[in-house]
Amino acid sequence: MTELQSYGLRLADQRLAAGAGVASRRGGAGPSDHKAVTIDGHTIMVPVHTGSAFNSPFVVEAPDAAGRSRVLRDTIPIAQIEFPRAPRFYGLQTLEGVPYSHIATLHGADVLATTVLQTCIRYESRRKACKFCAIGQSLAAGRTIAHKTPEQLAEVARAAVLLDGVKHMVLTTGTPPGSNRGAQVLAESAFAIKAAVRPHAELPIQGQCEPPDDDAWFRRLHDAGIDTLGMHLEVVTPSLREQIMPGKAAVPVQRYLEAFAAAVKVFGRGQVSTYILAGLGDTREAILSISEKLLALGVYPFVVPFVPITGTPLEDHPAPSPGFMKDLLQPLGEMVAAAGLRSGDIKAGCGKCGACSSLSVYES
Repeated sequence: MTELQSYGLRLADQRLAAGAGVASRRGGAGPSDHKAVTIDGHTIMVPVHTGSAFNSPFVVEAPDAAGRSRVLRDTIPIAQIEFPRAPRFYGLQTLEGVPYSHIATLHGADVLATTVLQTCIRYESRRKACKFCAIGQSLAAGRTIAHKTPEQLAEVARAAVLLDGVKHMVLTTGTPPGSNRGAQVLAESAFAIKAAVRPHAELPIQGQCEPPDDDAWFRRLHDAGIDTLGMHLEVVTPSLREQIMPGKAAVPVQRYLEAFAAAVKVFGRGQVSTYILAGLGDTREAILSISEKLLALGVYPFVVPFVPITGTPLEDHPAPSPGFMKDLLQPLGEMVAAAGLRSGDIKAGCGKCGACSSLSVYES
């Protein structure tokens, strides 16, 4: 799995991108340029539209009548995989004619995800934009809408639970103007979703935003229905943060650590997480060092391999090698297990899903 996520997967027939399981998508908020595949009951996101994927030693054949496909490495069959089915809620639309798939999408096998605000004050400025980000691409391509209202999200979440049995949901957002940094739209969205879904099932929700200036927002988010919180560092070395994500680097790592400590008091140990992109220049030692601090605070460090997305300034930046990822994830998995913050204990979100990284495998 680690090698697949580094090298990517070459499709024997490009029609597989849309015709097998959930259609892959190019650009937009992550995971992009990926396709969900299930190996031995474990669903992961694997790059299929990147430069490394086109040259990958791994090739997947068209699925058979039972929906299974063979993966070959240098013509030698090494595994069987399946593609998670396209969800039934994708066939619906709102009364205004907005397809449900433009409001929220299926991630992995059973996670509903959406970017509430498909715009960002960082992305709108070339000088401030994160160089790996493609949040505006899907909006420009007409595959989504700029602002998903609480009512729209509630409608789609209810359908996804009833028709497809989704187990948890991710609410992320571009950063809007203002000191709450998106916490307000997350709270409004979660409140509406929980009200619509609760009569039928429990749907744990993860909210993801930059740290708000006022820690009081953590209690407001929790009370509105957010079960777990993600505040994503992405890059951990200060000089690299200023180079790769100049706008977001204005919020220093120290503020993140303070916000993590405050959030854990509200959400609990293991229910606050951060996303770290391995392969952008942070050393193995730097990532393990910050992860040690995060785990001591009760924060789950979700370390994923960087995937270059076409159309971004880092589209030609290489993905991390499998060797680098194994050398990083092996000790990190042991650290996570020792801290008692396993991914399986997270109520909702990226760490619980685990599809974008093989970290959870190393925890055991």
